[in-house]
Amino acid sequence: MLLTPEQRERYHRQLILPEVGEDGQERLLSSRVLVVGAGGLGSAAAFYLAAGGVGTLGIVDDGFVELSNLQRQILHTTGRVGMAKAESARLTLTSLNPEVQVLTYTCRLGEDNALELVSSFDVVVSALDNMETRFVLNAACVRLGKPLVEGGVEGFIGRVMTIIPGEGPCFRCVFAPRSGARPEAEAFPVFATTPGVIGVLQAQEAFKLLLGKGTPLVGRILFYDGLTGSFCEQKVNRVSTCPCCGGG
Repeated sequence: MLLTPEQRERYHRQLILPEVGEDGQERLLSSRVLVVGAGGLGSAAAFYLAAGGVGTLGIVDDGFVELSNLQRQILHTTGRVGMAKAESARLTLTSLNPEVQVLTYTCRLGEDNALELVSSFDVVVSALDNMETRFVLNAACVRLGKPLVEGGVEGFIGRVMTIIPGEGPCFRCVFAPRSGARPEAEAFPVFATTPGVIGVLQAQEAFKLLLGKGTPLVGRILFYDGLTGSFCEQKVNRVSTCPCCGGG
């Protein structure tokens, strides 16, 4: 696959990076990334994945744009209130970069379709707002051996980690299901920029995986505190008895 003159101009600033170059850009253009969730995290992650030239983006979301989303979900606009989020995301992403193929899945990811949705993609980005679906997505990625970039936010705080099945802990190793968790329908506070910071970091992790460069956040959780402008890191280990990726 040879880059066109237009592609060389569009991606010039990263083509001159030795970690990317033409070979790396060609790899990105032939890559497929699935973003599960077109909310705050998914907006930032998908926007930069499209800008950086990932050839095919899948967007999974069964929701519709609401006015209360627009404080943080930058893929959507006031004029699209009531539109399916996946379709609104497609319009924004193809307007930004018409070369990117955006596949929309206006459904909820669950145990009945997770394997089918994940199977044809190289990397999966979890941009979800509830634990139940995170566990389902994690299980599908572990079963299929697909890298998963997981993120979460609340208030001014966010976190991101990368899961490569067989190389480090999975989501279930670190976050065991627990009783008394917040009901999914209950709204939780999120400051406008918090999912932007974490979503961009998720896109960065996906790019690293696709390019085979850098050190992904495998076995490490990166935490962000927006009020102090600080980051800290916590190491996490794979659990041998994990019922998802271990022998439990």
